[in-house]
Amino acid sequence: MPETPPAIELVGIDKRFGAVHANKDIHLSVAKGSIHGIIGENGAGKSTLMSILYGFYHADAGEIRVDGRPTQIRTSQDAIVAGIGMVHQHFMLVENFTVLENVVLGAEGGATLGKGVAKVRTALKKLSDDYQLEVDPDAVVEELPVGLQQRVEILKAMVRGAEILILDEPTGVLTPAEADHLFKVLRVLKEQGKTVVLITHKLREIMAITDTVSVMRRGEMVATRKTADTTVEELAELMVGRRVLLRVQKGAAHPGEVLLSVRGLTVRDGRGVTMVDDVSFDVRAGEIVGIAGVAGNGQSELLECIAGIRRQSAGQVFVAGTEVSPKVGPDALRRLGLAHIPEDRHHMGLVLAFEEYENAILGYHDDPKLLKGPFLDIDACRRDAEEKIAKYDIRPPNCRLKTANFSGGNQQKIVVAREIERDPKVLIIGQPTRGVDIGAIEFIHRRIVEMRDAGKAILLVSVELDEIRSLADRILVMFAGRVVGEETPEAGEQALGLLMAGIAA
Repeated sequence: MPETPPAIELVGIDKRFGAVHANKDIHLSVAKGSIHGIIGENGAGKSTLMSILYGFYHADAGEIRVDGRPTQIRTSQDAIVAGIGMVHQHFMLVENFTVLENVVLGAEGGATLGKGVAKVRTALKKLSDDYQLEVDPDAVVEELPVGLQQRVEILKAMVRGAEILILDEPTGVLTPAEADHLFKVLRVLKEQGKTVVLITHKLREIMAITDTVSVMRRGEMVATRKTADTTVEELAELMVGRRVLLRVQKGAAHPGEVLLSVRGLTVRDGRGVTMVDDVSFDVRAGEIVGIAGVAGNGQSELLECIAGIRRQSAGQVFVAGTEVSPKVGPDALRRLGLAHIPEDRHHMGLVLAFEEYENAILGYHDDPKLLKGPFLDIDACRRDAEEKIAKYDIRPPNCRLKTANFSGGNQQKIVVAREIERDPKVLIIGQPTRGVDIGAIEFIHRRIVEMRDAGKAILLVSVELDEIRSLADRILVMFAGRVVGEETPEAGEQALGLLMAGIAA
């Protein structure tokens, strides 16, 4: 029997963006009916390579083969015709449309829509049953949790006949339970003969779900391994080009005075629903307090209230001994010494249309060092940004580049650098390493521990339980808006998991 050709072959793919050589003579072969992982640091060229395969970019040189046949892919429509679908890191959905309306977009089937809608509704039902992708076709997308929104993206690709599915950082916005369900879906897709290309920076996921893994570094493909024949340590070293510490190294905490105090805090959302319910705790100088919990249990609202973005309905917040009234906003809090790394860098941490140096001073643009009289000193702002770029290894090292053109992990570094380098007394952090590669995770974790050791009070929220256990000196667990328990980092996953589920350990 003739050998089955690979589902995808990329031969000599090369791509430049001005001076940035994003992909350098890339060769990649993906076996049909397999799950193939592609890993690399932020800015390694993974997403660029997949965007070429999906027709968003056109390679400067090289060839794409699908099922052994040379294939011209100049648009996403060409990719869809070739049987390729893509689920992007940031979903491409119309939030105020229903699931069905989002899936129908681009596959309307005629001016009257009736036949197209009926056909897609039938297809959605079959795909939902076949691949465990259950979702209500009449639900409005903005009302769905993130995990279900991702299912809609997968269904969009499947309805269009995708035999090859590319997922770009698919678990970056998912809870552990949602990620587990996604992996079940991917295994079912593989069993049905589909081919999956998984771009991720999470090495445990690579080891758990993939058959083969390819490693990119600084635009080049440096290695391909059978997953069963490699280790997390080897992959980390291949990604970064040096040995990487996979565990946080820190000494014992030496807590001092209380710098952040929360008393009886209650926060309601715009619908009047209580999201934070009578929460009290302290964070002292020289300690990291972690908040664990399944996403949606009030952690986000708690951080936003402490940061002055959302008003409390009751209770008090004290920063460095000063009570913060509900009317005090982020600017006044910064002057008290509070810095905030928000959970959602796109909506709350950055203005993507701004250049990097403009984002590097957001919220601190009244610093006298950045002013010339009443006006910004642009040269001083750019020098400040260039210092942060060098210190935090932000890539590409160009303060004049639009922030939208940086990878997600490098965007996160821009936010982290801006807040930490202001030397705050209190640092509150939401999801510090969401969408960040292993080398950058090591760097950010080290900076957080250095802040603790310098006597700062740090409040950390993360859905990554390993991250909480590695960094925190004390762990508070939130469920349904309340703090339901306090544990040490030595607490087992089971004990923390029971508290996170609202069951007394």
